[in-house]
Amino acid sequence: MEDYVEDELFLLYTLYGKSGKMPVKDERGDLDVSKVVKPVQATLSSLKMLDVGKWPIFSLCSEAELQLVRQACVFGSASNELLYTTVNDEIFVLGTNCCGCLGLGDVQSTIEPRRLDSLSGKKIACLSYGSGPHIVLATTEGEVFTWGHNAYSQLGNGTTNAGLVPYHISTNLSNKQVIEVACGSYHSLVLTSDGEVFAWGYNNSGQVGSGSTANQPIPRRVTGCLQSKVVVNIACGQMCSMAVVNTGEVFVWGYNGNGQLGLGSSGNQPTPCRVAALQGIRVQRVACGYAHTLVLTDEGQVYAWGANSYGQLGTGNKSNQSYPTPVVVEKDRIIEIAACHSAHTSAAKTQGGHVYMWGQCRGQSVTLPHLTHFSSTDDVFACFATPAVTWRLLSVEPDDHLTVAESLKREFDNPNTADLKFLVDGKYIYVHKVLLKIRCEHFRSSLEDNEDDIVEMSEFSYPVYRAFLEYLYTDSISLSPEEAVGLLDLATFYRENRLKKLCQQTIKQGICEENAIALLSAAVKYEAQDLEEFCFRFCINHLTVVTQTSGFAEMDHDLLKNFISKASRVGAFKN
Repeated sequence: MEDYVEDELFLLYTLYGKSGKMPVKDERGDLDVSKVVKPVQATLSSLKMLDVGKWPIFSLCSEAELQLVRQACVFGSASNELLYTTVNDEIFVLGTNCCGCLGLGDVQSTIEPRRLDSLSGKKIACLSYGSGPHIVLATTEGEVFTWGHNAYSQLGNGTTNAGLVPYHISTNLSNKQVIEVACGSYHSLVLTSDGEVFAWGYNNSGQVGSGSTANQPIPRRVTGCLQSKVVVNIACGQMCSMAVVNTGEVFVWGYNGNGQLGLGSSGNQPTPCRVAALQGIRVQRVACGYAHTLVLTDEGQVYAWGANSYGQLGTGNKSNQSYPTPVVVEKDRIIEIAACHSAHTSAAKTQGGHVYMWGQCRGQSVTLPHLTHFSSTDDVFACFATPAVTWRLLSVEPDDHLTVAESLKREFDNPNTADLKFLVDGKYIYVHKVLLKIRCEHFRSSLEDNEDDIVEMSEFSYPVYRAFLEYLYTDSISLSPEEAVGLLDLATFYRENRLKKLCQQTIKQGICEENAIALLSAAVKYEAQDLEEFCFRFCINHLTVVTQTSGFAEMDHDLLKNFISKASRVGAFKN
């Protein structure tokens, strides 16, 4: 932590030293070093949400208290429970306190925020809740705490006694770092940093994946088909469990009466089973509703299955589906899916920033994705879900304080503080020599003895080179998928491996049948193996259309031979 602060302060000093002005100040005008570490990522929608009171329970908090909120979770059968963290890493709770779910040591309701002293100093990484309700919380250090309803051992402490205060769960997890948690109605899952899943609690339908239907009082690793797999994402429906592994496969277990496991049947599954119908499709995320399931693929496509009595599958009807069914949301790529085990509501956000909702929305059945005026899927659940709970832990950051990273970002292309400018395609880009030297090995050597304040660049286009320089200030890129190919060329030339990975991620978002071959060719040319594999799979999945494009007709001879050979090996030409 100390090294991080010193490095960042040094960057600020070098950028602002001439004027003596520092961007992060406290009430006295001094540099506030207590806040230079990056906070949780903020979203504009979460700020609006608190400002306009879309979550009714926040009306119990004063304006002063709301200003301190950094993370929040609204839960409970009537969305009458609230847990939030403050800028000082204190945890507060308020609400009806059903089954002691506020963790205060009693079952008394409170309409005023009370501090949860037993977790003092702990920073929350993730949190989930059950129907009891019970709470499962993981800290940034990977520890797990549980409290609340426990009639089915869903707290994992070996008992069925209600947990009135947070209890540290260490059995079978003492040497593990938990990075994700998920709760069903009365069972719990956690995911560790090494890709293992542990489960406990209610098991009447096999939802803990142990192979039996006996309740599981302590955490046990879910094995079977997951034994040698690396899990990257977990989710729970009311009485079922899901896991996405690093190969993009989805494994499911538990209750299946509505087809929510996607296995083509309605029989329960006591151990993990792969969703075979998704063969050849690489899933990135899974989200579970009350009895329905959504998955998001690496191509930005959504598939849904399970219960559909409220239209929560988005298929245009109310018929249950036991196999994965595509959800059509205009032609825009989807980047986020949202569902919650306590609701029949679904939501999604597209690459263009549009938010759609479907399913049970304020009592109405919306059977097709409906475009909303929201900018966040969180707002869908605040305004339309029943109950109006949060589907994930919210992160909030006010805009009256600039972190070091935000300050550096503001200084990119600022002629008032820059000491170097690049001339590209007749346009200037203003930068700071010291930052470029710190951030890039190429500039560390090329600018070492360079006293010039203007550098002409002709090897790359203005949008590409500007995006590269901006990346050095922000650690992110803002280019269209088409332009990102040029940046991939630059990243390969400068040996910027992290930038190369970001370029590949961006390029994937713009793939279509018309450009798939061109992108595959670029991936091969710049030795971008991850992108090459992605483009190849896309071409195989859309083979009929891709082979009719001009890009395929003009394909390089050697690349065509390799493509046909590889496609043949994966069975693309079997009839």
